[in-house]
Amino acid sequence: MTLTPVCAAHDTAVLRVTGGHRLTGRIPVQGSKNIALHLYAAALLADTPVRLTAAPDIIDTQVCAQILSRTGAAATADNGRFTVTPATTVRPVIDADLGHRVRTTAVLAAAVLARAGQVVFPYPGGDAFCPRLIDRHLAAMQAAGARVTADTTGIHARAPHGLRPFTVDVATPYGPSLGATVTALLLAARTPGTSRITHPSVEPEVTETARFLTERGATVHADQDGLHVTGSDWIVGGTFAVAGDRIEAATMITMAAATGGSITLDGISTADLPRGLTDVFAAAGLKVADGADGALRAHHHGLRAVQIATGPHPGVPTDTAPQLAALLTQARGTSLITERVYPRRDTHCAGLRALGADLTSRGPALRVRGPVRLRAAQVAAGDIRAVTALLIAALAADGTSTIRGTFHLRRGYGHLLANLATLGADTTLTTEAP
Repeated sequence: MTLTPVCAAHDTAVLRVTGGHRLTGRIPVQGSKNIALHLYAAALLADTPVRLTAAPDIIDTQVCAQILSRTGAAATADNGRFTVTPATTVRPVIDADLGHRVRTTAVLAAAVLARAGQVVFPYPGGDAFCPRLIDRHLAAMQAAGARVTADTTGIHARAPHGLRPFTVDVATPYGPSLGATVTALLLAARTPGTSRITHPSVEPEVTETARFLTERGATVHADQDGLHVTGSDWIVGGTFAVAGDRIEAATMITMAAATGGSITLDGISTADLPRGLTDVFAAAGLKVADGADGALRAHHHGLRAVQIATGPHPGVPTDTAPQLAALLTQARGTSLITERVYPRRDTHCAGLRALGADLTSRGPALRVRGPVRLRAAQVAAGDIRAVTALLIAALAADGTSTIRGTFHLRRGYGHLLANLATLGADTTLTTEAP
């Protein structure tokens, strides 16, 4: 992998986007960013080498490889392969600087705790579009027998007598915690005996991690009482493929649709998209179907306003809500998007308004009126999906827009600009003086 992680605060890249081009063509979908980040942590559990294929070529992959290497593992990321050779002795520290750059820091820490019996780790970084607590992660560590202390610099978890089988509830006021479910899975997978996770998330990140662990020697099964995990003190390695990125697929579909184009996606099918999302696409006038060659195709003949509520799988993913807001500026009527996974998600709103969107937000609710004629503007945002929403609007706008915050695009999309060029977009990435 050629990407070098950089700090967002020092990002000097500027993306210039000349809108008005109809995006049409065929591109591949990368391996899922969100699934891969959890699998990178799961790979730390193994006692023999692990190779993940279809790993996304993004900054967060490089950061995770460095985090794993600092714990003593030999971790490399190159050309879609993420390889981990475990260390005999695990260094029980998640590097503070690197840990601040990704959201899955607590999940990585759980893997280290499971291997080393202790871990020191910083508070997570990643996207900060609203307060995102890690209390359910810490509850899982405590339930497994760790003593957890926290201060302003980070968290120390120590299990002086080793991990024990446990029961933990990962429910939050906004639904089950995806990350805490994976944290509990990793702890349980290295703990002999059977543990139970109540009210677990069923997002693909969880089910794919569970499948990975099952193939490595743990036992995971679900029933009405939750997830039951029978762990082992020996986890075998092996090869595992990262599933296609459903969020990237949704992003590229909305980009094409917002510009009046059509798109064909390789590496993903309609069965890989949540039912809630395909229902929204259909209600908005988008036709999304599988072709005879297995590729996914999407086009429309006019966009309609819709009412959307994000939610746990198989509902509408929260990570598609900003992109859908940008798309719906081109739909006829008033759309309503209600955020039900987090308290609110509106960091994309100011930038969309600057680009001409007729948009109002109050708490978790967002209203979008359309269709409107978007206009070029200078905009910026500080998280992956917010910047992506601004890019979608800029592609549909008249004139040339300037977008800052492209560091975040590189965190989530490995080949976005190349894919846009294939589809006919007019974009130029330049560097400003800091």
